[in-house]
Amino acid sequence: MELEVRHLRALCAIADTGSLHRAARRLGVSQPSLTTQLRRIENSLGAELFSRGRTGCRPTLLGHAVLSRARPLVDGMRALVTDVKAEAEAARAGGPRLRIGCTASRVIGGWLRRLRIRMPGTDISLRVDVSAHALLRAVEAGRLDVAFVHEVEGCPLYVPDGLVQRVLVDREPQFVSMARDHPAAALPVVDLSDLAADRWMVDPTVDGEWDGLRRVFGAAGVEPTVLHGDYLTAASLVVLGEAVAPCQPTSGPRDDMAIRPLRDDPLAVRLLLVSRPGADMAAVYGELEDAYREAARQADGYHQWLLRNRSPLAHSSLSADPAGPDAARSGAGSDRHTASSAQSEAGSGPGCGRAESAS
Repeated sequence: MELEVRHLRALCAIADTGSLHRAARRLGVSQPSLTTQLRRIENSLGAELFSRGRTGCRPTLLGHAVLSRARPLVDGMRALVTDVKAEAEAARAGGPRLRIGCTASRVIGGWLRRLRIRMPGTDISLRVDVSAHALLRAVEAGRLDVAFVHEVEGCPLYVPDGLVQRVLVDREPQFVSMARDHPAAALPVVDLSDLAADRWMVDPTVDGEWDGLRRVFGAAGVEPTVLHGDYLTAASLVVLGEAVAPCQPTSGPRDDMAIRPLRDDPLAVRLLLVSRPGADMAAVYGELEDAYREAARQADGYHQWLLRNRSPLAHSSLSADPAGPDAARSGAGSDRHTASSAQSEAGSGPGCGRAESAS
């Protein structure tokens, strides 16, 4: 038996309601039918996903692992249907529109605010996804006009043929979040060895995230315990001191969490804006660059890092033309118009896209 989205939706409903009876009502099926479906799913996977008792159904350890991967797929399918309906309605209404996709980032809010001011009357929509590859496929298929994605170093993205990519930041260091009372929180810069005894939380559904972190651990010769889950869960574990997690340097500040750079910046991503050929993305790119600079300056730890490394991003001067010399100095404004050049660029720098982490 092959697992389908409806099976994953059933598992999520059982976990959310804690009862086969209540889950069946939510799904609009009979309880015996849902019980049979759950048994077939478990038989297919070769293990129990839920423990049944008088108090209801509770996910087993394997069940939690399956659910952590099932939920993004179910949410993605729901978002797909919602997006298609919205696009169909917008097409009927007419008028200019801009369909943006992105992996999660603190930059998004400021970017959208600037775009709405810059493009009054334009219908601007947003789709956030943990998968950079899913967003790139949506741009290729014409469901999105542009995608702002993160590549995890060492895990090159596959950019579909013909898409144009511009590099916003060639190498953005990833910081680490930890509880305020963590011993390493007293340090301005943290060594991976300082966190070798900690549990690390990573979201395996984010393209390249786990592979990139595993590569960094191997290079440092450390083997910490790794927990798999989404970054919303990670945040709650981090503040309780139960885990540490990689995070974007623009994250924070938070009173209940410390965010520190890693020594020698072993974990990094590249930030890309990808669009279809022929689209005029100069204004969209320019507003994104402004929003990123603003977010970088507001995150004190990252701002200090940028100053120490003498990065142009630490300063307020912005390029008037994203393809001009000022943009080139900041590592931005480079167009890649062909798939071969896009892929060679991706292969020479950081790799796959990732979502914003615990902060």
